[in-house]
Amino acid sequence: MYYRWEQDALYLDCSIQPKSNEDRIVGPVGENLKIRICAAPTDGKANKQLIRFMAKKFHTQQTAITIVNGQTNRHKRLCIKKPLTVPDSLDIAEDTLT
Repeated sequence: MYYRWEQDALYLDCSIQPKSNEDRIVGPVGENLKIRICAAPTDGKANKQLIRFMAKKFHTQQTAITIVNGQTNRHKRLCIKKPLTVPDSLDIAEDTLT
């Protein structure tokens, strides 16, 4: 499973594909959530774009999203604190959302 809740924080295990044609959540692939990002993985640009994109998708502040593991890797663990919404396409149980 690519996600888990810890109190009011959602943790996502992600597989990032940088230099894509568009920013898009592809969906679950194995044990990870595949995400495509337009930005190149140089100078932290892909990480910054990933945080901006996920903040829009989960309707939260960029500061509420942190990369817990994988700063320089394609496989990352994200922490989203108090997401206001969860995209329907992800099929994540929202029973702990406030």
